[in-house]
Amino acid sequence: MRVITLTTDFGATDWFVGTMKGVILGINTQVQIVDVTHEISAGDIRAGAFALAASYKFFPRRTIHVVVVDPGVGSQRGAIAVQTANYFFVGPDNGVLSFALSCEKIKAVRQITNERLILQPMSNTFHGRDLFAPVAAHLSKGWPIQKAGPATKGFVKIDWPEPGRSSRSITGEIVYIDRFGNAITNIDREALFAPTESPCEVLVKHTRLCQLGSFYQAAPARKPIAIFGSSGFLEIALNGGSAAKKLDLKIGDAVTLQRKSLQNSSSS
Repeated sequence: MRVITLTTDFGATDWFVGTMKGVILGINTQVQIVDVTHEISAGDIRAGAFALAASYKFFPRRTIHVVVVDPGVGSQRGAIAVQTANYFFVGPDNGVLSFALSCEKIKAVRQITNERLILQPMSNTFHGRDLFAPVAAHLSKGWPIQKAGPATKGFVKIDWPEPGRSSRSITGEIVYIDRFGNAITNIDREALFAPTESPCEVLVKHTRLCQLGSFYQAAPARKPIAIFGSSGFLEIALNGGSAAKKLDLKIGDAVTLQRKSLQNSSSS
C-alpha cells in the first residue's frame, strides 16, 4: 500500500485537511494517509520546508510527500511534482520543497498542468484540495510523473543559512521553534568540532547562556540547556518549560557554540 503524507498550515479547526483526504480516497482507497503536521504557522514557507526536511526520510521508499504552505495560492506561482531516487514530492513551487530536495538525487521535476489530474473547476484559494491532493492520489495509483505536465529544469529554492565557523566557535541562527518552545538552529551535529578537546558553551544573541548537554533534564529545573535534538540540529531548550518564551527567542536570533576557555572551564 502506498503512503501519502500531508504537511500544511491548515490547522485542525476547519475542514481543509479532511477534504484533502476525501479527494485522495475518492481516487485511490488503497492508500495510507499520514499527517506529518498541520500546525505550520500560516504562510511560513521556511517552517514548512524545515518540517518536511526533518521528517520525510523516515517514511518508506516511494512515499508521496504533499506539502501545502501556499500564501501565493491562485497567483502565477507554479505547482510541481518531483520524483527523486526514493520519494515523490508534490506542492507549490515556492521553495517549501527545497530543503528536502537539496538532500535527494532528483530524477524528474514536472510542472503540474494536466487538467485531467485536477478537480474542475479549480478554486483559486484551495489548491490543496483541487490540485495537490488529486495529483498525489493519481501518483499513488501508479500514474507516471510525466503525466503531470511538462518537464522543468529547476524549482524555487529557499536559501539555507550556512553557519560561520572559526577555530573555536560555530555561529548560526534559530530557524525553527517547535510547540515545546525549543529553538532549533541551523548548526548540525556534523559541523561540531571535536568536543573532547574542551567543554562547550552556547551564546545566544552574543550573551553566554548555557552549556552543551545531551538531554533536557541535564539542566536544573527551569534552566536552559543546549542539545543536539532528534532533528540533528542544535537546539536551545528549557528543562520543564518553553525556552522561546522565557528567553524571548525568535527566528533569526544568532546562536554561537564555542569551546570554553581553560580559565572558565576550571572555575565552573
